[in-house]
Parts: sequence; C-alpha cells; structure tokens
Amino acid sequence: MATARRTIDRGWTHEASPFHPGEQRVQRRVGVRDQVERAGRNMIRDHMPDQHRELFHALPLLVVGSMDASGRVWASLLAGEPGFIHSPSPKLLQIAAEPLAGDPLHGQLTVGSPLGLLGIQLETRRRNRANGRIIARDAHSFSVEIEQSFGNCNQYIQAREPSFDTSLLQSAGPLNNEGTPLSARASELLAATDTFFIATASAAAASGTDGEGVDVSHRGGRPGFVRVSDGPAATRLTIPDFRGNFIFNTFGNLEVNPRAGIVCADFRTGDVLSLTGTARVIWEGAELDSFEGAHRLLSFDVESGVLLERALPLRFEGLAFSPDLADTGTWAEAQAR
Repeated sequence: MATARRTIDRGWTHEASPFHPGEQRVQRRVGVRDQVERAGRNMIRDHMPDQHRELFHALPLLVVGSMDASGRVWASLLAGEPGFIHSPSPKLLQIAAEPLAGDPLHGQLTVGSPLGLLGIQLETRRRNRANGRIIARDAHSFSVEIEQSFGNCNQYIQAREPSFDTSLLQSAGPLNNEGTPLSARASELLAATDTFFIATASAAAASGTDGEGVDVSHRGGRPGFVRVSDGPAATRLTIPDFRGNFIFNTFGNLEVNPRAGIVCADFRTGDVLSLTGTARVIWEGAELDSFEGAHRLLSFDVESGVLLERALPLRFEGLAFSPDLADTGTWAEAQAR
C-alpha cells in the first residue's frame, strides 16, 4: 500500500494514492477502483487514532508479517500479557515480546526491517492494521514507526475468549521443520482450522522507499475451508476468498510479488504452524464455481516452514462462529456437488 506524500490531514494529495500499482490493478479488475480510492483516502492514515492505540494495548496477541534476507515472507504470532504492546505516540508501537522459540521472525527483527502488524481482538471481532518499520531493538523488545494505519471490518472472524498463562511458556514442545509434503500433524491442523493469517509484501518492500512494505491479513471460514493437496512439486493449499472490503492489500501485493507466508494456530493446544511459499489468485473456473460463497480462490504452494508444538502461551474458550459464514461452504461440500 502506498504511503507517500500525505497532506497535513489524513487525506492524500491529488498526485498520490494510498494504493500501489498492484492494488490498483486488482481493484480495477474487480470494478471497484474509483470507490475504493475515495474510501482509502479517508480511512488510511500515517498514524494511529487513539482507539487503535488503546486496542493494541489491550491485546494478548499480535500477528506479524515479515520478510527474511532472501525475500521469503513469513507470518508469525507474538503473545504476552495485555499491555505488552505500548503506543507512546500515534506514530509508534513498542512491543515487549520475543518471537516463539523456533519462529523465523527472530532473524527479521532488525532496525530498518519492514513489518506488517495486525491487532485482532478475537472476543470482540475488532481488528486494526498498523504497518511500518523497526526503528529500535533491544534484547526484549522492538519499536515500530507507523507508516500506515487503518481499521478492518469484523467479517469472518470467529469469536474466542483468550487467556494468557505464563506457566505455558515452560511447556513448549519441539520444533519440527516442514516442507513438501507437509507432516500429518501440519495437514491435520490446516484441514481443521477456521482461522489463519497471511503475510504478503510489495514489489520492493525491503527498499525503504515510500509505498513499499509488508502486510498481514486475517482469513476465516468454516472448518474445512482450507484444502491441502500434495502435488509432484509442492504441497498446495487452496483457500476461498469471500466478499470483503475490496481494498485487496493481499491480492494487490501478490499481483507484483508472489511470495507469501501463512501462520495457523491450534487454539486448543497452542501448536503454531508457520509456512512460507508462493501464492497466486484463481479468478475463474470450475473449481471456483464449485465453492459456495467464494468470489476468488487463493492458491498457496508451500516451500518450507516450522511446526512449533505447544508454543503459544494462550488458550481460547467459547468459540462462536461468525454469522458471515452462513453463505459459505467447505471443500467437502464443493467436491460433493
């Protein structure tokens, strides 16, 4: 998403757009370019409003998108007692947390690195984005200067009540490297999930130039909405894309950079699966037509990853599925048609 040449308010100059060329191309393809441009100029800021800062401060969970030295994109989870995220100013987030043991994010937390941040409060279905770059790092925390901030709607978010338990920090299991094909446990986790997060990056995200960076986004569906299939070259995940806000941050990035990362958690056990690979959008065809509620499909080819057993020091109770799922299906239903 573009971040250049803001006016003194939250709007944009006539020449600049809040969307980079990849996002603009996807918006144009779907036929929403003009209205989304108007909406984006109103909703996307270069700072966080107070209500966003307060939400981040209340969270026990933060979703992070990052990019490693070879250009691979990763999605990760950070956890802590509420208050581990602090915003001393509208342009700054200070995060007092270390990545989960074995998470590739460890290598990406260096000054100047771009990060995509998603603050999601599952119990209330609230979520906000705050993307930027690391400007400070010490042994136990890092600080991110915000380049773009905007809210998201609550569509497809399953409500869960989280609790942070410090004793769980001592119960983490082994790290399992993942590749193609995925392990049975990794495939099982994906096939049963109703929630995951996907990170993408713009064409020159590491450059530090205006309009370039990393983004991370939520995806939700009925259990069984992620299909896992092993091909001769790679394990492939196929995921329906439902009607959303038409901004197309994820698909806009994929238009110019196919690298992507996915993170998925077992909310009962604390297992966390993080995968990196390449992704593309399927815009039409019989496969898309067979899936109820899907407007597009996302195809993700796994390159590598890690499965972190019992790594997340959070547990969740009281699952309530999003009412938006009423008009969506699963791959089992699609194949039965």
